[in-house]
Amino acid sequence: MKKMMLGLGVVALVLGAVGLSTGVAFAYQGNPSVQGPNYIAERHEAMTQAFEKGDYSAWKNLMQGRGRVTQVVNEGNFTKFAEAHKLAVQGKTVEAQKIRQELGLGLQNGSGKAAGKMGSGRGLNR
Repeated sequence: MKKMMLGLGVVALVLGAVGLSTGVAFAYQGNPSVQGPNYIAERHEAMTQAFEKGDYSAWKNLMQGRGRVTQVVNEGNFTKFAEAHKLAVQGKTVEAQKIRQELGLGLQNGSGKAAGKMGSGRGLNR
């Protein structure tokens, strides 16, 4: 009986830890006020400059193919993506989210305008 209770306690602890870590890992996505797990001040500054200058090439080089965003954002829609970033920084999260959804970003199932061009979007990193 004691072993069973101990086993259930361990399982509950592990499930709780997984649940909490998943929430923390995704909290920074789409929210510029939250630093992600790979935050580097120099990279952040370079990224900010790329957004301000509308420099898609610099942004693409900084991203190095990481995340679903690099599959959706391209040279043709980067200006719109940079505008969403600017709005988010200004605290205009509803307006920023609207642009992100138009681009096919920030949706739970990966559906959206851009997803039709790339398939369902399921199984891609967010």
